[in-house]
Amino acid sequence: MATLDLGQGLSLHYYDLNSGGAPIVILLHGLGATGDSWQLQLPALLESGFRILTPDMRGFGKSSYPEGPNSPRIMAEDVANFLNRLEVTSVYVVGISMGGTIALQFALEHPSMVDSLLLVNTFARLRPRKISYWLFYSIRFLLIQVLGIPYQARFVAKRLFPYPEQELLRETFYNQIIQANPAGYRSTIKSFVNFNVTDRLCEIQSPTLVVTGDEDTVVPPKTQKELADKIPNADQVVINNTGHAVIVEKPEEFNHVMLGFLHKDQ
Repeated sequence: MATLDLGQGLSLHYYDLNSGGAPIVILLHGLGATGDSWQLQLPALLESGFRILTPDMRGFGKSSYPEGPNSPRIMAEDVANFLNRLEVTSVYVVGISMGGTIALQFALEHPSMVDSLLLVNTFARLRPRKISYWLFYSIRFLLIQVLGIPYQARFVAKRLFPYPEQELLRETFYNQIIQANPAGYRSTIKSFVNFNVTDRLCEIQSPTLVVTGDEDTVVPPKTQKELADKIPNADQVVINNTGHAVIVEKPEEFNHVMLGFLHKDQ
């Protein structure tokens, strides 16, 4: 593990695995999670020879949080600065949920740095049609505002991993969320209301794959279908009987899809 000082009070904690490998893939985690959320993908990527970068985004995990707002746009610039400091000129970008919004913004602002784009359970604009989705986000925001991160973490972990046999996944995710900076978490959630790159999706020229869990209760599968439809030549793979946390619920199936896509672009 390492920490990179990007200036202005921002230090990103990250893992740089197989530093001599190629190509390079950067894994961008979801809201409240950390780079450790990709643990079940690392062996498959390492076996395939990839160099892997897994940063904790600002305000999450062990990374710092400078004063001020946070958003996918800000974190996308963090990614660009992070890669520039490591003298990495191009990467395969894999992002889940919040990480997918960062990946989208990064691809739009720094297209020459993106070899391919893998978007997992994410969105270009979050406007759910069902009231249950709106209630989830509203309760999530209110809990962190009124009761703090631990209460909100329990609520989200239960939503993502509702079954008794998923207790270990619930506890692992809870322990990641409680590392987050409260101000950074609140600012990030608020930023999703205004995040909308729908009209710019036609600009994306990198090979793109959208991966969707058919039982996702955080980002509606229909929203993900619309995302895939609006990116030129993008493909979509739906993984059945899994929810928002597909990378840990169905790791073998997800890894098969991920590696098939990444190898296709080599």
